[in-house]
Amino acid sequence: MTEKNITPCKVHVASETGTLRAVLLHKPGVEIERMTPLNAAHALYSDILNKPIVDTEYHYFSGVLDRWTTVYYVEDILEELLDQPEVRRHLVEESCDMDNCDEGLAEQLMQLPSAELAKVLIEGYEVPGWDCVSDDRYLLKPLYNLFFTRDASSTVYDRVLINSMSFDVRERETLIYEAIFRHFFKVDTLNAMAADRDARTEGGDVQIASPDMLCIGQGIRTNTKGIKYLAQTFAKERERFSILVQELPKSPESFIHLDMVFTFLGKHQCMVFEPMLRKTGLFAGKDTTLITVEGGKITYKEYPNIIKGLESQGWDIEPVIGGGSDPWNQLREQWHSGTNFFALGDGKIMGYRRNTHTIDALDKAGFAVLKAEDIVEGRVDMKSYDKFVAAFPGSELPRAGGGARCMTMPVWREE
Repeated sequence: MTEKNITPCKVHVASETGTLRAVLLHKPGVEIERMTPLNAAHALYSDILNKPIVDTEYHYFSGVLDRWTTVYYVEDILEELLDQPEVRRHLVEESCDMDNCDEGLAEQLMQLPSAELAKVLIEGYEVPGWDCVSDDRYLLKPLYNLFFTRDASSTVYDRVLINSMSFDVRERETLIYEAIFRHFFKVDTLNAMAADRDARTEGGDVQIASPDMLCIGQGIRTNTKGIKYLAQTFAKERERFSILVQELPKSPESFIHLDMVFTFLGKHQCMVFEPMLRKTGLFAGKDTTLITVEGGKITYKEYPNIIKGLESQGWDIEPVIGGGSDPWNQLREQWHSGTNFFALGDGKIMGYRRNTHTIDALDKAGFAVLKAEDIVEGRVDMKSYDKFVAAFPGSELPRAGGGARCMTMPVWREE
């Protein structure tokens, strides 16, 4: 990990591809080793991970970002915030309440040094005298998914959307992000559940197309009530506001978010899973709907696919097909986050190297293919390229169910 960055910056994101000035990460820690085959499914994993390999892969992933922008780490900010008595008590009491801990545990945790307490809130707190037999080893549950910093919070324009998570195992993540953005970055937060307890949003489904348009995935993680909340919130502040909604399959888990089938690569290019465009296979019958709010009037219009919907709003955008031209390869690489790219700037992206057919498609589309190891070790300067993909190693990380976009939460982009 690089030197701690504990000076807050501006918070503003008005596109997916503006030059990245600051990003929030969480390095996978001990919490991912607290999964077993018995609790992995509850933790929303399909398998358990080999942490030493995860550590190596994450080193090159985060190392690319360190070479490009200001990087904040969740645990560093959390440790600092826990020095504030009111924030400390709120986080401890709410965490214990969410996990139904005994009343005495909260007071016990309140006595811990901030660095140790930060670890406990992330890594979990073991049952005293655990019998080595019971499945329920932790009173305070580990936050297995915290390194997917995208999901529980989303910078949307000049505020942060604290997402209303669809699964209980991820609810406690939102407490930490709420504290970070309210008390460290000192920005206003939004939450769909404040308007409707049944509203759901997650960051993998929220993509900022422009200052007056979002692209949203509607599926198992983000629902119509969550989308309605976003439309009403931003329509109040703009003369015209639109949300392009792409309906997603409810299964398998590789389709949980929009960014698993579609991401922006730049102002004029995007990465897509071809069956979503053609509406074939699991995407047969899945709607693409443009919701527009103008002058208090709401209109809905259907489009053949997300590209046509963007073009209707003046976008000149070319799709790059994830997995290349072969449908078999498309399925294989989508499963391991083959379309889940993260933009450092316009035409400057990063993603998994393992998806070789996708990387080849990017090469043909004009992206210089750079190895993350060369960037991190100073052999290649990515800032000297107009268009590039920083391809980082991924054999274990993709098995957790997410890619470069999932593991990054942009705090500030410069347009």
